[in-house]
Amino acid sequence: MALPPNGNNDKSILKFESMLKTDDVYFFDAEDFEGIVHHYLNLGKVALGKKAIKIGLQQHPHSVELKLLRVEVLVFEDLFSEAEQLLDELQTIDTNNEEIFIQRANILSKKDDHAGAVNMLLQALQIADESFDIYSLLGMEYLFMDDFEKAKSNFMKCLAQDESDYSSLYNVVYCFEFLEDFDGAIHFLNDYLERNPYCEVAWHQLGKMYYNKGLFKEALAAYDFAIISDDAFLGAYFEKGKVLEKLGNYNEAIESYQTTINIDDPTSHAYLRIGKCHERLGNDDLAKYYYYNTVHEDPLLDKGWLAITEFYTRKKNYSKAQKYINKAINIDGENAMYWKKSAKIFFALENWHEADFAFKQSVDLGNYELDTWQEWATALEQLEDYESALQVLLQGQEFYPENAELCYELAGIYLKTQQTAPAKEKLNTALQLNAEKSVFFTEKFPEFNNVKWIKDIFEKNKKAST
Repeated sequence: MALPPNGNNDKSILKFESMLKTDDVYFFDAEDFEGIVHHYLNLGKVALGKKAIKIGLQQHPHSVELKLLRVEVLVFEDLFSEAEQLLDELQTIDTNNEEIFIQRANILSKKDDHAGAVNMLLQALQIADESFDIYSLLGMEYLFMDDFEKAKSNFMKCLAQDESDYSSLYNVVYCFEFLEDFDGAIHFLNDYLERNPYCEVAWHQLGKMYYNKGLFKEALAAYDFAIISDDAFLGAYFEKGKVLEKLGNYNEAIESYQTTINIDDPTSHAYLRIGKCHERLGNDDLAKYYYYNTVHEDPLLDKGWLAITEFYTRKKNYSKAQKYINKAINIDGENAMYWKKSAKIFFALENWHEADFAFKQSVDLGNYELDTWQEWATALEQLEDYESALQVLLQGQEFYPENAELCYELAGIYLKTQQTAPAKEKLNTALQLNAEKSVFFTEKFPEFNNVKWIKDIFEKNKKAST
């Protein structure tokens, strides 16, 4: 457990570092060494922390606290056997030290034995004078176990002891959110705000809960209270902008996003949202300006590149759209959505070979959306590569076995390749799934509309449905 900072600790650290530089040996109290070790571990300077522990134990070989700090470092370095051996020794000396149980819990947690870790923490709780940190650790272990009710309960106990512990506040709301208990979260936050009316974090979280429930006016009011509580709270301005967008108040949303840029360094997310608002307002030049700033600010933000590409695609300016999606692919060639967007542009340009290649890249990278399979198969049909089109559609059907359009499409391709039996099977299946979609087949494959057995299947199905 971390020690609170104090002036003596600063003097001890300066004295300790002076000793290391001169190779002189200075004497420190065991408590001074504890403060020095905590200082270095909190800064991530593990090597210096280990050195302080070593010298400390040379001067105070029986210090339980310094040995527990050594255990903490051993656990950090995944040296569990050594740590457990030292804990066994310490427990024979001090059977009622909760830190021993906490460190055992830490080891078990790192071994993914979260139930065992909880058991150790519950034992620590029985003998501890202060329970705050233990409740926090219990909450985290229950999160690892996906037991959100118990996690929530323990984080609430932390808040009962310290209502300014925003980490626990966030975790409580996270548990409510994961359980999709938005009403419970709203009730909890309103109750918390009765006692802490100027807590900007709670107002911000309340706004998010209202947003999740589609209560946009209530969310807007909550974000306004967050801003009243802290007029430099960037998150509240940004979330307020999102609500205003939902309400169609695009000019006000732009003002809210712009405030985040005025308060702090601009972010790509703020530029992107402002660009979206300007596009909806028909301010095309301003929309482009902010989209360009989005990708300039963060070239790795895929939403920025996709926004520019979609902007030009909607304008049917496919050469510009292709230019920007190619830039995106050059930056991140493993992004499935970039390849899909590229494929759709080639599809619109009827460049079937390039569309085929891009769709394949998209699927290979994990994009399995329905329209991907459908449009890829159509591109292959245009190339008269019916065998490949069949394979694509059959793959798609593995992901969407109940989709009638895929069945109608397969029936048509089987007919094109003179495979009557599977065509009949797929056509019957398609009609069972959705007979109303049969117009998809008749419009896409008009050459088969007068085939007698097909007309008979449609007629038989029509009579059966009436």
